[in-house]
Order: sequence, then C-alpha cells, then structure tokens
Amino acid sequence: MDRAQELDTVFAALADPTRRAILAMLLEDDMAVTDVAEPFEMSLAAISKHLGILTRAGLISQERRGRVKWCKLEPDALRDASIWMQGFGQFEAVHLDAFERFLRDELPNDP
Repeated sequence: MDRAQELDTVFAALADPTRRAILAMLLEDDMAVTDVAEPFEMSLAAISKHLGILTRAGLISQERRGRVKWCKLEPDALRDASIWMQGFGQFEAVHLDAFERFLRDELPNDP
C-alpha cells in the first residue's frame, strides 16, 4: 500500500466515533476484546468489525493470549497522519465571519 492509501485508511478509520472511542480506551492499557466491547451497545461481532478496521489501518494490533484476544494501541501509526496535518499549521486560521462576509459580498444573490 502506498503512503496516500495508508493515510486514506487511517483517516477512514478515525472518521467513526466508535473507533475513536476505542482508541481512547486503549490509551490507558491493552484490553481484551470483550472489555473493549463492554461500554458499547452493539454486538461483539460489530465491535470485532471496528477492531478489524483499526487493525488494517495499523492503529491497533491484536494478539491471542491463551483463549483471550487482546488489543493494543499502536501510536506510531498516527505519525504519518500527524506529519501530514502539521503541514497545514503554517497557514493562519481562517476567520469564518470574515469569510462569510466576503462570500456574501462577492457572490451574486440567488434569484
């Protein structure tokens, strides 16, 4: 997978609030899949799909320890995404009110 595809995969994984919540939970420590699923009102199969997406994006790893499957955060996977986003930090923040006034003044009114 090339770098652009890897970024697409990471951002697609981060787009879902359930997956972001799972990543936040894994900031604390490794967790068993059943423990990850506990706070969510969805099936274990649905959580497993979310975990699969996070795993494919490289954001987490999963390993079997005995009968239990464990999830571990892989923070290095966010490095490329972070570097990409930092490239936009060089631009000054857009003032939305001023931008809205500009659009109102410059664009013709709807008929």
